[in-house]
Amino acid sequence: MKLAIVADWLTVFGGAEHAIAEFHELWPKAPLFTTVARPEKLGPLAHADIRTTTLQRFYNIVKKHQALLLLMPRAVESMDLRGFDTILSSSHAVAKGIIPPHGSVHICYCHTPMRYAWEMEDEYLDDFRVPKLLRKAIKTRLKKLRRWDMTTAKRVDMFIANSSETQKRIQNVYARDSIIIPPPAADRLFQTPLIPAGERSYFLAIGRLVPYKRFDLLIEAANALRFPLRIAGTGQEEARLKHMAGPTVEFLGFVPDAELPQLYGGAKALLFPQYEDAGIVPLEAQACGTPVIAYARGGALDSVKNGVTGVFFTEQTPASISSAIQEFNTIRTDPQTIRAHAEQFSATRFRERMQAAVEDARKTYL
Repeated sequence: MKLAIVADWLTVFGGAEHAIAEFHELWPKAPLFTTVARPEKLGPLAHADIRTTTLQRFYNIVKKHQALLLLMPRAVESMDLRGFDTILSSSHAVAKGIIPPHGSVHICYCHTPMRYAWEMEDEYLDDFRVPKLLRKAIKTRLKKLRRWDMTTAKRVDMFIANSSETQKRIQNVYARDSIIIPPPAADRLFQTPLIPAGERSYFLAIGRLVPYKRFDLLIEAANALRFPLRIAGTGQEEARLKHMAGPTVEFLGFVPDAELPQLYGGAKALLFPQYEDAGIVPLEAQACGTPVIAYARGGALDSVKNGVTGVFFTEQTPASISSAIQEFNTIRTDPQTIRAHAEQFSATRFRERMQAAVEDARKTYL
């Protein structure tokens, strides 16, 4: 098998990159093709064979991959994948748009259909602070991006969804079937000693400090109920969130991977207020025996077992979060039971499922 891995962009080590790191673990000789990259930010992928496009020159100047989004389709289509008989794309934006070589099989691990094009248009414009005068022109370009995205779905032989939510979206947007392989929680998280529930002292939130993560709701709830809340992560919302925060809220900034097990393990519960198609953070928390209080939409519905490994809230409001926390305080959770539940989402299981899926795709389509 001559396999190539394709990613949208490799500028941080986030949830999608955790999956790519497991692909690299499975197939260490496979090159990683991507539009732009910052290897120094990629942790275990830093020394992989990363091959970027001509957009890298512009990215080195602007430092924001979002600014290059509308140029990425052409860049992806220009990737020279000749000589590879198996293409594995990790796509939440443009990677699935590669042009596979004749006689090859293309497997797409889909984190979501391109949300910039289909439902996050205004959020993209807001996040990138696009001036109002330019928005109409950019929305016209995003409409073209939607058409391109639809067309490129035909270039995929097998879709793999990372959650039931993503599977539904692949069917609704592309009219394609898919199998589900949940994202991986690192094996090392399952090897750390479990802290008894009674010895845990704070609530935890982890992620980029960006608007859709809705950490502002957690801060309002913490201010009202005066519970200890630790927030790990950095991002454009940091100044605003710190201004909102009361005395029980602590900002930890960037937390290295090596320190995450201890941080997860000491938490009473992980708070997860955002709507994510999958979401790796709840999986990591449960691997450490930590229950999850999550918004009842998206991938959390696949990974959190209500009343056993966590509880849900139904509205993205401080009041709904506060009610869920009060409900959580009335139930007993067992760290060992939570970890046992999370074993199905381990990196080992992920690699086993991915290897089987790739072998099946090769038998079917080659």
